[in-house]
Amino acid sequence: MQTDILILGGGSAGCVLAARLSEIPALQVVLVEAGRDILPPALPSEIASRYPGRAYLDPRNIWQGLRATYGKGPARRYEQARVMGGGSAINALMSNRGAPADYDEWAALGAEGWDWDHVLPYFRKLEHDRDFAGPLHGDDGPLKIRRPDHAALSPFVAQVMASLDAQGHPVRPDQNGAWQDGVFRGAVGQSDIGQRQPTSLTWLTPEVRARPNLRILSDHQAMRLLIENRQVSGAEVASASGAVLRIQARRTVLSLGAIHSPAMLLRSGIGPAAELRGLGISPVADLRGVGANLMEHPSIALGTYLPPAMRVRDPDEHHEQGVWRYSSGVAGTPPGDMHGAILSRSGWHSVGARIGSIFFWVNKSYSRGRVRLVSADTATGPEVDFNMLSDPRDLERLKGAVRMGAWALAAPGVTATCGPVFPTSYTPRVARIAALGRWNAVQRGVFSALLDCAGPLRQALIHGLVTQGVTLKALLSDEKMLEDFVRANVGGTWHASGTCRMGAAGDPDAVTGSDGAVHGMRGLHVVDASLMPSIPCANTNIPTIMLAERIADKLKAAMR
Repeated sequence: MQTDILILGGGSAGCVLAARLSEIPALQVVLVEAGRDILPPALPSEIASRYPGRAYLDPRNIWQGLRATYGKGPARRYEQARVMGGGSAINALMSNRGAPADYDEWAALGAEGWDWDHVLPYFRKLEHDRDFAGPLHGDDGPLKIRRPDHAALSPFVAQVMASLDAQGHPVRPDQNGAWQDGVFRGAVGQSDIGQRQPTSLTWLTPEVRARPNLRILSDHQAMRLLIENRQVSGAEVASASGAVLRIQARRTVLSLGAIHSPAMLLRSGIGPAAELRGLGISPVADLRGVGANLMEHPSIALGTYLPPAMRVRDPDEHHEQGVWRYSSGVAGTPPGDMHGAILSRSGWHSVGARIGSIFFWVNKSYSRGRVRLVSADTATGPEVDFNMLSDPRDLERLKGAVRMGAWALAAPGVTATCGPVFPTSYTPRVARIAALGRWNAVQRGVFSALLDCAGPLRQALIHGLVTQGVTLKALLSDEKMLEDFVRANVGGTWHASGTCRMGAAGDPDAVTGSDGAVHGMRGLHVVDASLMPSIPCANTNIPTIMLAERIADKLKAAMR
């Protein structure tokens, strides 16, 4: 098979690229995705739902066997999408962009032309904001963005927002307006009928899919790049049955995400030469930055029991209804460097419906990890080490988040209506509660009933079965205990990024130029979250779509 552009990876970026590049009728475009395609009317309910997380329960939707190390402790499962639409098909629907300073920082780090003034038009291009207009908002893009109205807010979220407002953290109207601290109703990407909008549907519409110059191959996994004399001429891909297809292309684009894009480069001999030789891979281009600069938003949470009157009214409603942005004041950190998601529920199940929480993450993190190969075999997943909290600023701010959460949930309006407050995080133990199966369902039902009827014993029940004896009071009174708890329980936010970062050709840590073209190679680009030189103060889906929109324009101009 031959084509002009071969896109490996049908995630948030890959679908956008395929839609935009195939707008030129003379360009032949092939999009390859390892996972299945999903289309209405057969769109699975767990993917269509506004409530995220349920998609993880179907093993077809995520890469099986992929694990990551966060901080202290053993590696945990990392839920990376393996389905058309990628993260936009399975993760939360939050549609925030980050601070203008994030993109000015990209430019300062060598990503020429990626400052705020250059990226804002592409943020506007991708969205149709249903609530706000003006110079910061788009009104005709594919992605519809809205905030929950008063009727949709759970009583718990409304109470926490009101309490924060009364205590000096003002409620503001627009999370994507001027960059300010405050409390906001979360900007959510959802359709007019309340469904998820993965890029596989909003960009790859039926009309786009019908283009004769676009071919989509789902259930085909990219195996290796075809390279000769530093010229990439396509790739080999394998179907679900194991049949290998060789696709020749003028340009090949990796949109496999911040874990699998660097892994593909490394398997192809593009990366740190000494490391590659140690795995028996002949180096093609010695780029030490491949797989380095791995970034995430480290997280921790506080939960509280919700009596029936405080629970979410609509079980299908999105959970991250409120957002608390604040500045930590830690030396060397920017304004708005902390994010608190005010969650109406903490899981799709009956236990989650009884627990509201504030899920904190470090909006501008400085710790850096790495993606490495452990084998040249494509069947063996890469080693992922986020190295979280290795920068002391990240540790200090996450400890501070526990204190801030305790203060917020101790407000009179909250304590008068909710139950005991306790520390928590998305650990493997918490993830197991959500697993499918009859026995798990029975256990959830029993625990839910016990929570409701425990009365004065509720706090002891929570500490015994949820926190394993760790109390918030003890954490706040013992600095060493607090640090140990945060280090042991730090989680992520599924915002892996930075592992093929943009930068100048003379920067030894840069992997690509400002157009995503891999340094030292011909015919090869990377376009996904791995391009980010530094992590933005945002959920990474919208910035990733923006990257794809902008580089699509660059590629179209280069190939006309």
